[in-house]
Amino acid sequence: MTTRSCCAPSGPHRPGEPNGPGPRSRTSPGGGAHRPRRQVTVPGGSYVMGDHFDEGYPEDGELPLHEVSVRSFRMDECAVTNAQFATFCKDTGYVTEAEQLGVSPVFHLAVEADRADVLHQLDTTPWWVAVRGADWRHPGGRRSSITDLQNHPVVHVSWNDAVAYCDWAGARLPTEAEWEYAARGGLDGARFPWGDQLTRHGRWNLNVWQGRFPTHNTLDDGHLTTAPVRTYRPNGYGLYQMVGNVWEWCADVFDPGYYAVSQRQDPAGPEPQPSGAGGDPDETWRVMRGGSYLCHDSYCYRYRVAARSANTAASATANLGFRCVRDV
Repeated sequence: MTTRSCCAPSGPHRPGEPNGPGPRSRTSPGGGAHRPRRQVTVPGGSYVMGDHFDEGYPEDGELPLHEVSVRSFRMDECAVTNAQFATFCKDTGYVTEAEQLGVSPVFHLAVEADRADVLHQLDTTPWWVAVRGADWRHPGGRRSSITDLQNHPVVHVSWNDAVAYCDWAGARLPTEAEWEYAARGGLDGARFPWGDQLTRHGRWNLNVWQGRFPTHNTLDDGHLTTAPVRTYRPNGYGLYQMVGNVWEWCADVFDPGYYAVSQRQDPAGPEPQPSGAGGDPDETWRVMRGGSYLCHDSYCYRYRVAARSANTAASATANLGFRCVRDV
């Protein structure tokens, strides 16, 4: 299976649709007052962007290989955590789109909810279950909590939610070119942030699925769902878990043909349509990178640094988060 819905399913409703959420809570830009902590400087430079091994999915548009240059920027060492996102929500009163909608997808083995809250399996990806009450505070459903997950990445956040957090923090989402450059950690052309082999000395370097997907996870890496954000060694730039654990939103609009026309200096992706696809900006597809704890090479080999995927801006799932960047 190569459809993107296997990675992170799109949300079932748009704001304003029947049974969809009402008007979205907004925040004012933070003006830098709440700048993200523990960022590292990623030095500017050039690299060859794309799939060097010709092993990606054609519909993802990882080719052609093309050289790009990016300016220096600062990036969060880790994905934004539950503790950081809680501070944002406390300061602003922000309500995420999953909270407004009242339902969000959860992996079937991670559901923690009353039977009445488990609504249905998703048609094309039955391992995803629509769960009432699942949101960033309750990643598995109403019976779950983030009390013991403060240093885990926040999930069930849409692209819109991530942008709101970045505005509050005086930051922004990375461009796709910045994200891949940072993920490579100085290893131009490598498959992973540490090299070409998945494991080193038999030890896992990332949080992905082991075993038989989607029914049996051997937990060789120690995690069924998210891992704490500093679980594995950082890459050459000091960035943790750029692949695996959770997908990460990027700023760019997704277009599988963009690499053929990409500009060389600081590419920022295609121009968004004025009103979004179908007249709704929340239906515009945005890039997400890095793979997640559900990736397995039998169906979703997207935990390589070159791998691309996408989802609609209003979608949120249990394996999708983000990190921030700032200009130098």
